[in-house]
Amino acid sequence: YFVEKVIEKERPDGVMLAFGGQTALNCGVALYKDGVFEKYGVKVLGTPVQAIIDTEDREIFVHKLNEIDVKTIKSEAVENPVIVRAAYALGGLGSGFCDNEEELDVLVEKAFSFSPQVLVEKSLRGWKEVEYEVVRDRFDNCITVCNMENFDPLGIHTGESIVIAPSQTLSNSDYHKLRELAIRIIRHIGIVGECNAVSYTHL
Repeated sequence: YFVEKVIEKERPDGVMLAFGGQTALNCGVALYKDGVFEKYGVKVLGTPVQAIIDTEDREIFVHKLNEIDVKTIKSEAVENPVIVRAAYALGGLGSGFCDNEEELDVLVEKAFSFSPQVLVEKSLRGWKEVEYEVVRDRFDNCITVCNMENFDPLGIHTGESIVIAPSQTLSNSDYHKLRELAIRIIRHIGIVGECNAVSYTHL
C-alpha cells in the first residue's frame, strides 16, 4: 500500500527488485500481481518478476532445472533424516534439518510462519557447499565473479560458516563443471544482474 503511494507520487520510470532482500522481492511480486506497475507504467529493471516467482516457488524451480537436466534434491515421503525447505524465502528462513517426527513438527510449523509452501527433501547434511557469484546482462553475457566454498559442510548455515574464496578443494574439472551449471541455470531462469548459484557435492 505504502510503496504504491510512493510510486503514485514520484512516478518513477522503473524499479529494481534486487535490492532490499526478501522484503523487496515479496513487495515487488505483490505489486506486479496487483497490477500496480502496469497501472503507473513502471518498468521492472533487471531480473523479470516471473524469474523471481520461478525461483521462489520450489516446485516451479525444480521443474525449470529439470528442463535443462540439472540434478536437484528429490522430495518424497521418507523415514530417514530430512531437510525442510520453506519456499518464497531465498534467504533460507524457516528451513532446517529434522532427525525425527517431533523436530519435523516444530520446524514445519516455523516454516509455515514464513512461507505458504514447504518442501520435505532428502537430507544432504555433510556434503560440500559451493557457491558461484554470477552476473548476467540483458544481452545474455555472463561472467562468474568468483566461486566460494563453505569451510563447514552443509548443515551449518552459511551465515554462521566460514566461506573461502576462491574454493580450495575443487579439482579443475569440478570447478569448470559447476561454473558451467551456474551459468546455464541463470540463463535458463532469465536472471538479469547478480545471482548466486549454490551446488552441493560429496565430501
